[in-house]
Amino acid sequence: MTPEQQAQLQEIYDAARVSFTPNQRELIKQAFEFAEIAHEGQKRKSGEPYFIHLVATAVNLAELGMRDKVIAAGLLHDAVEDGVASEEALEKTFGPEIAFLVDGVTKLGKVRYQGMKRHNESLRKFFIASAKDIRVIIIKLADRLHNMSTIEHVRPDKRERIATETLEIYAPLAYRLGISALSRQLEDMSFPYVYPEEYKRVKDIVKERSKQTMNKLDKVDRSIKKKLAENEMRNFRTSHRVKGFYSLYKKLLRKKWDTEKIYDIAALRLIVPDAAQCYQVLGIIHQNYRPMPGRIKDYIAFPKPNGYQSIHTTIFTGDGGLVEIQIRTENMHQRAEYGAASHLGYKTTTGSLPSNISTKDQSWVGKLMQRFFANKAAAEDGDDATVPDWLSNLASNTDETDSESFTQQLKEDFFTHRIFVFTPLGTVIDLPEGSTPIDFAFMVHTEVGQHTAGAKIGGKLVSLDTELKNGDIVEIITKPGAKPNKKWLDFVQTNEARRKIKSALSRELT
Repeated sequence: MTPEQQAQLQEIYDAARVSFTPNQRELIKQAFEFAEIAHEGQKRKSGEPYFIHLVATAVNLAELGMRDKVIAAGLLHDAVEDGVASEEALEKTFGPEIAFLVDGVTKLGKVRYQGMKRHNESLRKFFIASAKDIRVIIIKLADRLHNMSTIEHVRPDKRERIATETLEIYAPLAYRLGISALSRQLEDMSFPYVYPEEYKRVKDIVKERSKQTMNKLDKVDRSIKKKLAENEMRNFRTSHRVKGFYSLYKKLLRKKWDTEKIYDIAALRLIVPDAAQCYQVLGIIHQNYRPMPGRIKDYIAFPKPNGYQSIHTTIFTGDGGLVEIQIRTENMHQRAEYGAASHLGYKTTTGSLPSNISTKDQSWVGKLMQRFFANKAAAEDGDDATVPDWLSNLASNTDETDSESFTQQLKEDFFTHRIFVFTPLGTVIDLPEGSTPIDFAFMVHTEVGQHTAGAKIGGKLVSLDTELKNGDIVEIITKPGAKPNKKWLDFVQTNEARRKIKSALSRELT
């Protein structure tokens, strides 16, 4: 192995957020050497050796906390697709699990995105392959992250298509998996190519506001550290979070480009040992700074559907300014940055849950990981228990691949702003904005939706076309003789509900 190759391999080891045993390091080295030989002589559009892309993908996976087999699959992910190795050779050399992961990624790369029909079929295959094992998605996201970092070498028309696809599919998928570290990067790499004029406008706003905002943050940071020390709190750390350009752009659109209504271009983040101290810190901050009404959000008590937990508050600084503060534990921070990936990185030879997953966790990421580690064998066989229901459902709905409705379904059901509402027993139901009690009913259970006769929100009767709001407690009234009404199709928002209503109506006619 040359010094350059040794340095590349060491870069992968150094990027890892988990420790490797000698055998695990040897597996990564074996995959590294196999891929280097297999892709020898191949070049990228930039003129660089193709192997550099594979190393970068492996580094991205290591930074996400992936373990040896996933990193090895990242190094090997193009070997079969490029025809430089056979599936049989991979399985013989690296075993069935790595061969399975490579096969999943290969399936995603076989179709080129040309034309709406083929584009939809490609996306369908993406989700079908992904629905077999969540690690396939993470490898594909790591691969796309490096491709986006070198997109300037691609011809302009292809560049715009790849960037659009990344912005509309891959970045939102990373967000839904809770991997904000990836989603932010994918968004901001794509934004200039998809919306160049809007990008320039946002960049100018950030340039104008950032210096002033950072000065306020520094001042508040010093003050809060002093107040916490006075209350004998010393085991904490602070950092600054600057909002991504594309995330800011979406917020500016919602605020009709009124920059005075944007308070979180940058935020101060406080990380403490446990959840109890999160609330203690919040109390100390509010004793010394007046909080802005309506801007206190407790995502610890009520996590976001992707598992995100933190307390947010916006305070008046006393000099006419406003600063957003986020308070969380170290585990919450790792989860916010790496989502599902943060769980998959833990060694689980016993099949037991890692220490950072609570059995009381009701977010879909938490449930997903509980199921994954409860039945590791099923996960390795590609059982769809390794992914959330929304992904498996999307992969299985194959009746509309010939039209634009599939892409629309992605945007409407999974990649738009979400709300979470509650059953009377406190179960969280994740829905797109604009959803109604009918959408809620079908999400709870098909039978509940099929026999819906009425609904209550907060204990009060409401019409079935009422738009649900974040935090609503919804109760569905059912009757044995009740059945779907054709009028429901005029106001339901989720494709899941629409599909089941149409199915019920068609059975009525036969």
